Amino acid sequence: MGMIGLLEVFVALLFFLEFKCSFLHKKSHGQPILKNWPFLGMLPGMLAHIPRIFDFSVEVLEATNLTFSFKGPWLSGTDMLFTADPKNIHHILSLNFRNYPKGPEAKKIFDALGDGILSADMELWEDLRKSNHVIFHHPDFLNLSLSSNIIKLKEGLVPFLDNAAHEKIVIDLQDVFKRFMFDTSSILMTGDDPMSLSIEMPEVVFDEAVETGEEAIYYRYFKPVILWRLQSWLGTGLEGKMQTYLAAFNRRFAKIISSRREEISRGESKQSVDVLTYYMNVDTTKYKLLKPGNDTFIRDVVFSLLLAGRDTTSSALTWFFWLLSKHPEVMTKIQHEINTKYDPTDLEKLVYLHAALSETMRLYPPLPFNHKSPAKPDVLPSGHKVEANSKILICIYALGRMRSIWGEDALDFKPERWISDSGDLRHEPSYKFMAFNAGPRACLGKHLALLQMKIVAVEIIQKYDFEVTKGHEIEPVPSVILRIKHGLNVTVTKKT
Repeated sequence: MGMIGLLEVFVALLFFLEFKCSFLHKKSHGQPILKNWPFLGMLPGMLAHIPRIFDFSVEVLEATNLTFSFKGPWLSGTDMLFTADPKNIHHILSLNFRNYPKGPEAKKIFDALGDGILSADMELWEDLRKSNHVIFHHPDFLNLSLSSNIIKLKEGLVPFLDNAAHEKIVIDLQDVFKRFMFDTSSILMTGDDPMSLSIEMPEVVFDEAVETGEEAIYYRYFKPVILWRLQSWLGTGLEGKMQTYLAAFNRRFAKIISSRREEISRGESKQSVDVLTYYMNVDTTKYKLLKPGNDTFIRDVVFSLLLAGRDTTSSALTWFFWLLSKHPEVMTKIQHEINTKYDPTDLEKLVYLHAALSETMRLYPPLPFNHKSPAKPDVLPSGHKVEANSKILICIYALGRMRSIWGEDALDFKPERWISDSGDLRHEPSYKFMAFNAGPRACLGKHLALLQMKIVAVEIIQKYDFEVTKGHEIEPVPSVILRIKHGLNVTVTKKT
């Protein structure tokens, strides 16, 4: 038996032992507290819950006053502090921001992102943030975003849904949203339309690469570092698949970058507003740490933004339509609002739709957790001491479900909680509602993402009815992006 096999047998034995003990412990004490074993820490008890870690984090943090210290096996590098305490979050992300970068451990865990803005820290992050702000607020870029969405609706989404309704076939709405967002994000980031959303539904290698990578990264938090690095080196499991997919993706992306550089050198590239061209021509006198001539750096920058645009918005839309299928009274109110207040030039009038989207992202945030690491030792407002370079996971999924924060109805889907007595949208501080992050690293694309979600939602709700397939199981994938494990299978009917 090889080393990997021995490790798997060892883990299975630990799981059996902890299952017996934790069952008795829960039965006698009535709360999900993990036993801290000598040398092994709390990992044996955590193993049973890793596939459902998001809901388990809700249970644990509810029982431990919003902050919980997880102890991993000795020398495994898996010790973590879990928190959903708004005071801690405000301290980490805003008040003491400089002391809480993502840190060297996050750099290792998210190594596939390289120097992109999602994993960058300190001065490099500041340069990327400032340069992102410029392109994201450029009028031509904003116009490209709007036009690409409208074109993809007319030429991609609507024909696909019309065909599904006509043929009476079951479709995966989650896959449809991922394809729609991949196409629109690719146009914005690279100037290239992969045309992945069509009636033919071509294979999307990017999708397999990204989702395998996101799951592999998730499990890195709970595997001893030596184990996932060994699997990566041997090319086994999710780690091996991720390396294979990423290599194929990098080859394809290298061709896109090379082709664009040739166009620029021949003077054939018109003044483009896509991110790829922007960063190839970025002013290094303003942003000294950016490397427009380095293909790897360009790939990292564009890849991170492409991921952010595709995955978060498609996740939010998927959970939104699933929740509407469970709450027809909310769908009725949104339909009424669209019928009476819809103005294509002013989507801000759709207050209830905005509230329903916010409520969706409270319960099902696209990014279920956020990784931080103190540069220097600190004491959090909750009283917990944190050492330099330790791992802190802000549990965004749990944050939106805490009764002590949102009230006894925290688990209920109630868009009304976002609407004031005067009928206006109610503001919640970002350290309480973290769908778009908080503090200096708050999402620059928030406005674009909300606009895109509203455009898609209005188009579908106006023209189609849909029904989730009976018996279809809905559960989150253990991943760094909150997706539905088996997709969202629905049948579509076109409205007369």
